[in-house]
Amino acid sequence: MKPGRDMTIRIKDLRLQTIIGTYEHERHDRQDVVINVAIETDGSLAGQSDDLNNTLNYVVIRDRIVEEVETSQYFLLEKLATRILEIVLDEPKVISATVEVDKPGALHYADSVSVSVSGARGKA
Repeated sequence: MKPGRDMTIRIKDLRLQTIIGTYEHERHDRQDVVINVAIETDGSLAGQSDDLNNTLNYVVIRDRIVEEVETSQYFLLEKLATRILEIVLDEPKVISATVEVDKPGALHYADSVSVSVSGARGKA
């Protein structure tokens, strides 16, 4: 891999529970959300060195997302997705990211409703 080459690291189908929504019943009962994150990073050094110190530690990012989501009580998926994006972009090795948050069962006749948000370092 050539130096400076972008690599995508994905966290797929992170299933958590949180208070999310505007209706009264949504404010009392925790609901499932499914989170997907695509993270762009410079993976050239890690691809050559095979050293954890040269790559993005996705366990740290996962842990920060879990802590935020499970303790939050947002009204809107848009806010939750934006907050997760801020967490991801706060990591120094992240160039850009896309976050999608699904709320299963939020809409009759549909599997889920989702919100997707993207941003780059310094532009979130």
